[in-house]
Amino acid sequence: TSCVSQSSSLLIATSIFATIFIAFGINAILRPRHALKFFEFEAPASASDAKLVNGLMVIYGARDVFVGLAIYSAAYFGERKSLGWILIAGSGVAFVDGAVCRAHVGKGEWNHWSYAPILTAVGSVLLGVLD
Repeated sequence: TSCVSQSSSLLIATSIFATIFIAFGINAILRPRHALKFFEFEAPASASDAKLVNGLMVIYGARDVFVGLAIYSAAYFGERKSLGWILIAGSGVAFVDGAVCRAHVGKGEWNHWSYAPILTAVGSVLLGVLD
């Protein structure tokens, strides 16, 4: 019998997730004001605040690029258990991003929370919960 965790469709899904993470990361690095919109934050008014926020968005962008590259790497080398845990960790990142939106803006959390369960579900399948 074939194990669900070995399905090639899961690798396609994880490649899509990785691409999305990397795209969001590159967007945050190159267009920090645009990336703030995903958090429902207003662009900073002063130049000094903008400089700080732009720096923080590079950090955020690097985090997302790293997550995407970690997903690609685990998928490429066939490390399905590692890949599963990376996706589950990625869902934690999405949860925190949403919690920040809710706590600081009062809205926008579902822009992040909506995909966290998908990452957890695919990650769990990669870990073998359906085998």
